[in-house]
Amino acid sequence: MPFKYSQEIVNELEKLLEAEEEYNVIIYAGENEIMKEIYAHSILLRIRSQYFRMAFSNEWSEKKDGKYVFNFSNISPRSFKIILRFVYCGKIDLEKLQGQDILKLLIMVDELKIQSLNHCIQKYLVKHQHEFLQQSSLEILEIVYQHETFSNLWNYYLEEICAKPDALFISDKFTNLKAPLLELLLKRDDLSLDEIDI
Repeated sequence: MPFKYSQEIVNELEKLLEAEEEYNVIIYAGENEIMKEIYAHSILLRIRSQYFRMAFSNEWSEKKDGKYVFNFSNISPRSFKIILRFVYCGKIDLEKLQGQDILKLLIMVDELKIQSLNHCIQKYLVKHQHEFLQQSSLEILEIVYQHETFSNLWNYYLEEICAKPDALFISDKFTNLKAPLLELLLKRDDLSLDEIDI
């Protein structure tokens, strides 16, 4: 009879993350006054992130004193720790973050190619950050358009725009949409808008 110790393993991996011992990766997250040194283990990063898998196998990552060194000035230490907690033990708590911070986190997760977390964050945004997604819809739509892996958000926006196109076309930022994105939206058969309105 097989026994399952998955929760015990998760707890041990979480302790490993918090202990900051036996690490062989140093990550500099943030910039200037908010830059912080974060420690990790290459084996776990390699397993959970396609980005790190490529970095370690192609040896294009910098090595200093036997440790891999990465600089991520475009993400806060807090956000990178959230990503690492997910990498180590599959845990994530987005409730304490604002919508804009969650979106930045999603962009970083996409860069690191952590697909399971990418999907999880998108689902959270659609389900729990509806107001944020509506307030900044055009700006976020542009970001989503640039990231192929943001399919949940893309589908969300397409449904919203097709159901209520006036919100898009009345906006003063409408004219700032990139031409290919605007053309893609206008060619949709399910867009509830009369040609005369356009």
